[in-house]
Amino acid sequence: MSYMPKSKSDIWHTPPELYDELNKRFCFTHDPCPANWDGKVDGLTSEWGDVNFVNPPYSQVSKWIAKAHEEWKKGKVVVMLINPVTDTIAFHKYIYKQAELEFIKGRVKFINPAQPDKRSPSPKPSMLVIFNPKLK
Repeated sequence: MSYMPKSKSDIWHTPPELYDELNKRFCFTHDPCPANWDGKVDGLTSEWGDVNFVNPPYSQVSKWIAKAHEEWKKGKVVVMLINPVTDTIAFHKYIYKQAELEFIKGRVKFINPAQPDKRSPSPKPSMLVIFNPKLK
């Protein structure tokens, strides 16, 4: 069994080239947990936009998955960038057989805002969870 260290922070920015590629496909209108979050709006309790990009704080990922599912049920598109942890209650209750999954080859190199010139590969793989009202 190998050990994968946990990050001391939930604040990791999505690499711009990955975000730009996804934005070209989906044309995002909202990010409920943006990298420049000012603490004034809580993405877990606020209304989301029509097409949402979500790279959630992984320490609370199950709450964000539930919220994404709720917003999808309202007819919104939600694209989540999360770890492919398929043995959780949240995965089976909200994602499995309800969302499209895309597994990302290699490790995403996230940006640490404290050292924006340095990128750190995620210790775990990543996937996109795409909640699309057209797939209901």
